[in-house]
Amino acid sequence: MTPLRVGHGFDAHRLAVGRPFILGGVTIPYEKGPLGHSDADVLAHALSDAILGACALGDLGAHFPDTDQRWKDANSMRLLEACAGLARSAGYEIGNVAATVVVQAPKLAPHLAAVREHVAAALRIESAAVGVTAKTSEGMGYTGDGTGIAAYAVALLFRPQAQ
Repeated sequence: MTPLRVGHGFDAHRLAVGRPFILGGVTIPYEKGPLGHSDADVLAHALSDAILGACALGDLGAHFPDTDQRWKDANSMRLLEACAGLARSAGYEIGNVAATVVVQAPKLAPHLAAVREHVAAALRIESAAVGVTAKTSEGMGYTGDGTGIAAYAVALLFRPQAQ
């Protein structure tokens, strides 16, 4: 088996008035938040898909479908923890993850340290192994006009050496 695996994930959601803005398990003050079946945490969803993809285990929707009421308003960080557990069950550990969140507002920079800590805890890795950056799209498209948010993520997984 391949000792290293790389996975890529993507997620996007509409922003809606009255929804909490949750990113990486951190609630950020803002008048809009991502709209979805779960809490719509785009970062947790993109990271989950990156981890599952690295192990060829499908995607988040295959494991936690939005047609199943058990996942209605689910905490996406718990889903991320479960995906990390699936990777470990497949014989892989998470080496590091990196993600870019694209949204015009709110400004995410003041919250990224807390987001990194939450993600690291969920994945059971050091926060130094979690990279999260935030970008605007200069007013272009759904991420720039205030109607949506997107996240891109990569994950590096490895097979631990037998001792």
